Amino acid sequence: MSVHIELPRELRPLMKKPLGTLYRGKGRDTIEKFAGELGSPTKLISVGDVTTFHLLEVGIIPDICIVDNRTKRKPVSSDVSARNMDKVYSEVSVDNPAGIITDELIKTLCEAFASKKPLRIFVRGEEDLATLPVILLAPLGSVVLYGQPDEGVVFVKITEEKKGEIRTLFEKLISKNQNYELDKIRRILDGHKNS
Repeated sequence: MSVHIELPRELRPLMKKPLGTLYRGKGRDTIEKFAGELGSPTKLISVGDVTTFHLLEVGIIPDICIVDNRTKRKPVSSDVSARNMDKVYSEVSVDNPAGIITDELIKTLCEAFASKKPLRIFVRGEEDLATLPVILLAPLGSVVLYGQPDEGVVFVKITEEKKGEIRTLFEKLISKNQNYELDKIRRILDGHKNS
């Protein structure tokens, strides 16, 4: 049986607020605004089809990209879909419905962070909330990039402070539906390997 964390309606407005620095703009121009700040992150992770597409177009290859062939709940163009299938990546597929974080997604992210190879995680459903477990699971010094619809790209530098902020949000999500299985997810997100 699959276990999942669902985003309650009352917490949805929190997800509209950028979790890091918002670089306003569209496409390549937006990527160029922060490209110089990337440096050499521990891991570079992109969440979302359009963000991943524009990174690849300017020659920036994320270590992990999370895509679902959709943007704003509609299919992406064939150009975006084809570019995101870059041959540099191995691919893993997971099921993850909209507004939910499944244990399957979390386990796949754990494996992705342990891997040395570039990995594309293809989500059947939506990757809309994947940024949250990505921030918790990413090694310190990593950078997470994700699209903020109709605004630009959010740049999240992974620090202990950022992880603490997201952990607090997760506690709100988990406490709404507390049970033993969700406690196991909490332990994984807190860095316990054998939960």
